[in-house]
Amino acid sequence: MKPLIVDALASGKGERIATRDVIGAGPRAVAGVLESHGYLPRIMPVEAILRGGSIPDEYDVLFISGMTSDLVAVQRAARLWRRDGPVIVGGPVASEPERVLGRTGAAAAVMGEGEGTLGELLEAGLRGDAFSGVKGLAYIDGEEVSVNHLRPIQGRNVYERYPASTRTILDYPLHYAARVYVEAVRGCSNYNRARTGPLGGACSMCRQCTEAGLTERYDCPEGIPPGCGYCSVPSLYGPPRSKPVQILRGEVKGLTELGVRRVVLSAPGFLDYGRELLVEPEPLTDPRNPEPNYEAIEELFESLGSIPAVAEGDVSLMIENIKASLVTEQAAATLGRYLEGTPVSVGFETGCPDHSRLIGRPDTPDECLTAVRRLKRAGLKPYVYFIHGLPGQTERTVERTVQAIGESMRLGAERVILYRFLSLPWSAFSGCPSGPPAARDRLSQRIYRAAQEANRRRKEAAVGTRLKVVLAEPYDRDPRLTVGYPMKHGPVVLVEGAAGRVGDVVEVELTSVASDRAVRGRPVDAMF
Repeated sequence: MKPLIVDALASGKGERIATRDVIGAGPRAVAGVLESHGYLPRIMPVEAILRGGSIPDEYDVLFISGMTSDLVAVQRAARLWRRDGPVIVGGPVASEPERVLGRTGAAAAVMGEGEGTLGELLEAGLRGDAFSGVKGLAYIDGEEVSVNHLRPIQGRNVYERYPASTRTILDYPLHYAARVYVEAVRGCSNYNRARTGPLGGACSMCRQCTEAGLTERYDCPEGIPPGCGYCSVPSLYGPPRSKPVQILRGEVKGLTELGVRRVVLSAPGFLDYGRELLVEPEPLTDPRNPEPNYEAIEELFESLGSIPAVAEGDVSLMIENIKASLVTEQAAATLGRYLEGTPVSVGFETGCPDHSRLIGRPDTPDECLTAVRRLKRAGLKPYVYFIHGLPGQTERTVERTVQAIGESMRLGAERVILYRFLSLPWSAFSGCPSGPPAARDRLSQRIYRAAQEANRRRKEAAVGTRLKVVLAEPYDRDPRLTVGYPMKHGPVVLVEGAAGRVGDVVEVELTSVASDRAVRGRPVDAMF
């Protein structure tokens, strides 16, 4: 068997724009399962497939990984398949199996966690007559879609059985400059529920999900999916499970030896790392208690920090999302000790306390502001997340959100990341319509403009400062400029006078604001 994995993550209709420098963890996880069974898969970004208009002839099985918003790209890639071997779709896009199989013509869709399901499929030889016995799989049966029972949440031993592939990172043309995501934690501890009663749902306000024991929180008497109302992570992947330190060390070391310079330890909430060990054998379904597992976090960073390329400063180590409810003074100090100068993201989503509670958030806007202040003081670069178009958005929630954006910037936030609400399957708000684009909604536009203005001011303030970047590729709109991605933190830089230096890490001085996404700069070593 010669398998090909198509990475369609964050590609929408078939092209990454804002996430061009991102390499997700999912496709390499799939490759790891295939490698563990003796195969040598390759990965191709979906853009390369669609740009060429065909899939290379040497492959006989096609795997496609995508998110819910990537269905069009997944569909376009599947339609290029001209072989007898099966097409198998995985990732969050597979959480709507009837839709994805109907739109793509794929043979099967892997729902939720994929390692065990894919392992069973490989052991059965990917035969269609074996699909009916595999949990976590939906498949085409004649002219109908059959959906098997979901696979139980996998234990941590799956990481040791199926370590993620490092070899296949070389299949990504920009691997030397991209943020390469390494999955550190799977699943989320926020088993609060959206208080959907006031938003049109069935919540009885029994408080089981917020005040009962850890095992009792797992289920809801009214059947409301766990977590923030707009998020499907707890439904798809369950409570947190952390990769063992030795597994993460091996993966990060292997990636750095192949030229990766920017590593992001991904997690729905990084401060959940190792926290499930403090409550075993119960599931970690409380986003607030116990406090972070400081010992486990320090052990991880000490181990990764001793990797030669990391220790020598040739590789930057970063994290992404954290829950404000877990940002204690000790947690902020611990992160600052190991990740000084790197970004860390705090999710507000809304600035209104009542709205925050109604949508199932694990923390309050005030706690988010406290987290921003603590992280900034510890030497980190806080980013803040907000969502416009959420169910329950009103004049009042928008006013409080705009205020929260301003206050977070005053306290030291470096960037506002704004998303439009998208209705996701397996989330509490799956029955709600997605929010309209900000340009078509007066309330959402207020949030959009506040975020845009805050980011513009930060970019203007950065002019004249210096930043270390990886020179990635010529800028497609002006080949005289070279795209530079920050080693630790900062905006995308369009670098003047760097032709022929792709792959180099250089210090640049920022000279002007180019757009809402980028600034311009010049290499310091070319200015004298």
